[in-house]
Amino acid sequence: MTERLPRFFWLWLPLVILVSLIACEIVVPESMKPAFFSEEGPHEKFQALIMGVAFVYAARLLFAVKGGWLKAWFGVAALACLYVAGEEISWGQTYLEWATPESWGALNDQNETNLHNTSAWLDQKPKIMLQIGVLVGGIIIPLLQRFKPQKLPERFAMIYPTWQTSVAAGIALGFKLIDTVQDIVREHLFWRISENLEIYIYYFVLMYLMEMTRRFRRPAQG
Repeated sequence: MTERLPRFFWLWLPLVILVSLIACEIVVPESMKPAFFSEEGPHEKFQALIMGVAFVYAARLLFAVKGGWLKAWFGVAALACLYVAGEEISWGQTYLEWATPESWGALNDQNETNLHNTSAWLDQKPKIMLQIGVLVGGIIIPLLQRFKPQKLPERFAMIYPTWQTSVAAGIALGFKLIDTVQDIVREHLFWRISENLEIYIYYFVLMYLMEMTRRFRRPAQG
């Protein structure tokens, strides 16, 4: 299929990122970890980079596809990617270091110029939806495609992800499982495992949009 991605993107790069994240936990001294894993650390910047690239792919798809529901699907994807990328760097505050207005700082629990720190509906709820999306898109749909394809509505076949997204999805869900276990046993293997989880959620989104970009290059895109 034309949407098949090079192995570097769907296999080797996710594994290299995973090794790098584990290495950070081991190599970075404990005294430096609060700053290294902070909101202004490299993890947040990497997340913004991933979603910034994903936004470009989603925006291109928005103009490439035909059909109202397809345009709506990729339009929502583009807006979501832009929102996440902007929020991760507080819409530029991370780099330009402007002061947060007092009125906004009173609403934001981290005194930043972003929205996700003002309400669970703009932070935790979207994250839960993304986690469900990773589970469904990266694990359940590829399994159904392999073993029970008749269970998937044919109407939406053109936007189903392939098994290539399963590597990023599997690592993301692995981090989610570790996070859950850590909370139960109160032993922490990772300083801020939520940041690692977000990296792979966002990488899953990027892989999906890269797949779709290649898929809709076909002449019979509908």
